[in-house]
Amino acid sequence: MESQIKEWQDRAEALKPLNLKQIEPSLAELDAHLTLRSHIVGYTISDADTTVWQTLRGNRVAHAYIKQNLMPNLCRWFRYIEEAYPQQATLPERPKEKAKDGEKQKDDGANYDIGLQDVGDGTGVVTRFPPEPSGYLHIGHAKAALLNDYFAHEKYKGTLILRFDDTNPIKEKQEFQDAIVEDLALMGIKADKVSYTSDYFQQLYEICVRMIKEGHAYADDTIQEKMRDERMNGIASARRDSSVEDNLARFEEMKKGTEEGIKWCIRAKMSVDNPNKAMRDPVIYRCSPEVHHRTGDTWKIYPTYDFCCPIVDSIEGVTHALRTTEYNDRDAQYQWFIKTLQLRGVHNWAFSRLNFVRTLLSKRKLTKFVESGLVNGWDDPRMPTVRGIRRRGVTIPALREFILKQGPSRNIVMQDWFAFWATNKKHIDPIASRYMAVTESAKVPVTVIGAREGVITEEKDKHAKYTNLGKKKVVFSKNIILEQEDAASFAQDEEITLMNWGNAIVRKISHSINPLAQPSGLKTVTGLELELHLQGDVKKTSKKVHWLSTDQDLVPVELVDFDYLITKDKLEDDDSLDDFLNKTTETRVKALADCNVADLKVDDIFQFDRKAFYRVDKAFQHGEPAVMFQIPRGK
Repeated sequence: MESQIKEWQDRAEALKPLNLKQIEPSLAELDAHLTLRSHIVGYTISDADTTVWQTLRGNRVAHAYIKQNLMPNLCRWFRYIEEAYPQQATLPERPKEKAKDGEKQKDDGANYDIGLQDVGDGTGVVTRFPPEPSGYLHIGHAKAALLNDYFAHEKYKGTLILRFDDTNPIKEKQEFQDAIVEDLALMGIKADKVSYTSDYFQQLYEICVRMIKEGHAYADDTIQEKMRDERMNGIASARRDSSVEDNLARFEEMKKGTEEGIKWCIRAKMSVDNPNKAMRDPVIYRCSPEVHHRTGDTWKIYPTYDFCCPIVDSIEGVTHALRTTEYNDRDAQYQWFIKTLQLRGVHNWAFSRLNFVRTLLSKRKLTKFVESGLVNGWDDPRMPTVRGIRRRGVTIPALREFILKQGPSRNIVMQDWFAFWATNKKHIDPIASRYMAVTESAKVPVTVIGAREGVITEEKDKHAKYTNLGKKKVVFSKNIILEQEDAASFAQDEEITLMNWGNAIVRKISHSINPLAQPSGLKTVTGLELELHLQGDVKKTSKKVHWLSTDQDLVPVELVDFDYLITKDKLEDDDSLDDFLNKTTETRVKALADCNVADLKVDDIFQFDRKAFYRVDKAFQHGEPAVMFQIPRGK
């Protein structure tokens, strides 16, 4: 296998010339080789895939050819490597410029030298990401997953475990579990092992029985409100000193799921009045007769996360439990279980939670948004889920870059979405083709004097700067449309620039006054005549406007923009969510776009000149308008 990898690394040299005729035979050979393959060598990514992909991506001629989809197997493989392995599918970074004498070297990255204990040579480091399958991954989960993956696979040469914390059958679904696996794969996170807390239900049950027998746990039927009050005020439960026999009998009733058993729970006997309230006899088992999505009706009792986490971490060989600072108070609880049960030790490390202004990351509240119909599902672009922000237009490399730059710091910062979207703009600007669109309700008909007779079509670069994106059609004729806002700004005989065409002089402006539409008495432009002045200097005009020839098959599009779901930067504990819900979070505008837009596919990212970047959510077909979601720029 090593010799095959070496062979393809050598063959990649033939893909480097910036000459299509020279590299086309090698591309054809690669296309044929990939007919029944997802990887160049073997059944997973290797240095052969990485070297060939980077060579093709770094060659602007080869990359432009691939984007034309002329070789289906090659194009399929290229996109697969890019999406499934974003860590490997990156171009080598240019070396940083050396700082001048007396200047400090700039470094935008986070500090990952946090001094984890007992890492040795790094090969023994084991981290884990333990999501509950009760919803879709949101951006906060993405940070936890990426940091655990980073320490396991990049900082050290260790192991990452994906463990589903499936201990609450009321909230959990197979749908959520499958979605989490897919979203992690999209982010380039590949766990070395996948497990389930439900795999350990028998073992956890036996440990709880042992704790009861050793006097470290007891059964309690105190009603929830009273139990909460007693814990808050350091008051011992009336059941705290029940006999081992009584506690075991009640645990057995819980296990059977009887009417009596449902009333009880099991609590760890830690402390009554510890200043750290997490240590005040937390609940470790509850009775819940609901059917579990993996174990069915085998169990009627389910352990809590706080009980399972340290035990299963220890059993599975986790060396470092990395989690957010909201668990700080529960680290002592975690270590109490390790010590009391005499388990193999696990180190705790906390990093700050990822918080954004006007954004809720509570699964309970996000579920409420979905179930109330405030949003159209977990992948709604207004949702802070991985799927939601991807549908809004973020790229996976941008998501990874932004989160990894935050690093494992404990400092809690309220992030602004501007920085997030600014990072994304860096990634999409070089790959976003440029097209033109005019708002349908505000279009102004224009006659161009001096235009060549008939309809002329020319090939232009899709992007003036990044010419590797290929060509687009630009249609020229004497009949065009402009935006009302632009037309209303023109003065008689003013020289303006028509983008992708040249200069023109405003020769005639037709107006109408609609007192209903224009209560201020402002005039509406109903028509223009422009005289081409192609010898004019485009650098000297102050107005450069987009336009569309109406002598082409204009594509109807719907441009959709979104706002925050809540109106307050940060909700306080005593705030009512309903008081701060944004009443208008979506706006839709109908527009007409140039003929090239008919070829765009779902998930394509592009820019309408002078408007915004967009992601295609629904492609144009059968006369139905294409639906484009506006991507924030980060301004």
